[in-house]
Amino acid sequence: MGAYIFISVLILIACVLLILVVLVQNSKGGGLASNFSGSNQFMGVRKTADFLEKSTWTLAIVLLVLSLATIFVIPRNGAQNLSVDTELRDQIDESSVVVDDNFQLPPPQQENE
Repeated sequence: MGAYIFISVLILIACVLLILVVLVQNSKGGGLASNFSGSNQFMGVRKTADFLEKSTWTLAIVLLVLSLATIFVIPRNGAQNLSVDTELRDQIDESSVVVDDNFQLPPPQQENE
Protein backbone atom coordinates (compact mmCIF):
# COMPACT_ATOMS: atom_id res chain seq x y z
CA MET A 1 0.00 0.00 0.00
CA GLY A 2 2.90 2.35 0.75
CA ALA A 3 4.40 1.99 -2.74
CA TYR A 4 1.02 2.75 -4.30
CA ILE A 5 0.69 5.99 -2.34
CA PHE A 6 4.31 6.94 -3.10
CA ILE A 7 3.85 6.44 -6.85
CA SER A 8 0.53 8.29 -6.75
CA VAL A 9 2.21 11.29 -5.13
CA LEU A 10 4.98 11.18 -7.76
CA ILE A 11 2.32 11.14 -10.49
CA LEU A 12 0.64 14.21 -8.99
CA ILE A 13 3.97 16.05 -8.78
CA ALA A 14 4.79 15.16 -12.39
CA CYS A 15 1.34 16.37 -13.50
CA VAL A 16 1.72 19.73 -11.75
CA LEU A 17 5.23 20.22 -13.16
CA LEU A 18 4.04 19.29 -16.64
CA ILE A 19 1.19 21.79 -16.41
CA LEU A 20 3.59 24.53 -15.32
CA VAL A 21 6.10 23.76 -18.07
CA VAL A 22 3.41 23.73 -20.76
CA LEU A 23 1.98 27.02 -19.51
CA VAL A 24 5.42 28.66 -19.54
CA GLN A 25 6.20 27.78 -23.15
CA ASN A 26 4.57 29.15 -26.25
CA SER A 27 4.93 27.70 -29.73
CA LYS A 28 5.62 31.12 -31.23
CA GLY A 29 8.46 31.97 -28.87
CA GLY A 30 6.35 34.19 -26.61
CA GLY A 31 4.57 33.16 -23.45
CA LEU A 32 6.00 33.44 -19.99
CA ALA A 33 9.44 32.31 -21.20
CA SER A 34 9.85 35.54 -23.17
CA ASN A 35 9.29 37.62 -20.02
CA PHE A 36 12.35 36.10 -18.38
CA SER A 37 14.68 36.93 -21.26
CA GLY A 38 16.17 40.38 -20.90
CA SER A 39 19.53 42.03 -21.44
CA ASN A 40 20.97 40.05 -18.52
CA GLN A 41 19.77 36.69 -19.75
CA PHE A 42 21.51 33.53 -18.64
CA MET A 43 20.30 31.40 -21.54
CA GLY A 44 19.22 32.59 -24.94
CA VAL A 45 15.62 32.38 -26.12
CA ARG A 46 16.37 29.32 -28.26
CA LYS A 47 18.12 27.52 -25.40
CA THR A 48 15.17 28.29 -23.13
CA ALA A 49 12.77 26.86 -25.70
CA ASP A 50 14.95 23.75 -26.08
CA PHE A 51 15.05 23.29 -22.30
CA LEU A 52 11.27 23.66 -22.01
CA GLU A 53 10.67 21.21 -24.86
CA LYS A 54 13.04 18.64 -23.37
CA SER A 55 11.50 19.03 -19.94
CA THR A 56 8.01 18.60 -21.44
CA TRP A 57 8.99 15.34 -23.12
CA THR A 58 10.82 14.13 -20.02
CA LEU A 59 7.88 14.81 -17.73
CA ALA A 60 5.48 13.16 -20.19
CA ILE A 61 7.63 10.02 -20.29
CA VAL A 62 7.95 10.02 -16.49
CA LEU A 63 4.17 10.29 -16.21
CA LEU A 64 3.70 7.39 -18.60
CA VAL A 65 6.21 5.16 -16.80
CA LEU A 66 4.76 5.96 -13.37
CA SER A 67 1.24 5.25 -14.64
CA LEU A 68 2.35 1.88 -15.95
CA ALA A 69 4.19 1.16 -12.70
CA THR A 70 1.00 1.59 -10.67
CA ILE A 71 -0.36 -1.56 -12.30
CA PHE A 72 2.12 -3.62 -10.32
CA VAL A 73 1.63 -1.92 -6.95
CA ILE A 74 -2.16 -1.54 -6.82
CA PRO A 75 -3.32 -3.12 -3.54
CA ARG A 76 -5.53 -6.14 -4.14
CA ASN A 77 -7.45 -7.97 -1.44
CA GLY A 78 -7.87 -11.45 -2.90
CA ALA A 79 -8.91 -13.08 0.38
CA GLN A 80 -11.63 -10.52 0.97
CA ASN A 81 -13.13 -11.12 -2.49
CA LEU A 82 -13.19 -14.87 -1.82
CA SER A 83 -15.14 -14.40 1.39
CA VAL A 84 -17.73 -12.26 -0.40
CA ASP A 85 -18.03 -14.90 -3.11
CA THR A 86 -18.58 -17.70 -0.60
CA GLU A 87 -21.11 -15.63 1.32
CA LEU A 88 -23.11 -15.13 -1.87
CA ARG A 89 -22.93 -18.83 -2.66
CA ASP A 90 -24.16 -19.68 0.84
CA GLN A 91 -27.11 -17.31 0.45
CA ILE A 92 -28.01 -18.86 -2.91
CA ASP A 93 -27.86 -22.36 -1.44
CA GLU A 94 -30.05 -21.35 1.52
CA SER A 95 -32.69 -19.72 -0.65
CA SER A 96 -33.10 -22.57 -3.12
CA VAL A 97 -36.48 -22.51 -4.82
CA VAL A 98 -38.80 -25.42 -4.18
CA VAL A 99 -40.61 -26.50 -7.36
CA ASP A 100 -44.12 -27.86 -6.98
CA ASP A 101 -44.61 -31.38 -8.33
CA ASN A 102 -47.81 -30.34 -10.16
CA PHE A 103 -46.09 -27.51 -12.04
CA GLN A 104 -46.44 -27.81 -15.82
CA LEU A 105 -44.74 -25.75 -18.47
CA PRO A 106 -46.99 -24.09 -21.04
CA PRO A 107 -47.15 -25.91 -24.37
CA PRO A 108 -44.69 -24.65 -27.02
CA GLN A 109 -46.17 -22.20 -29.49
CA GLN A 110 -46.30 -23.22 -33.10
CA GLU A 111 -45.25 -20.80 -35.79
CA ASN A 112 -47.95 -19.77 -38.25
CA GLU A 113 -46.77 -19.78 -41.81
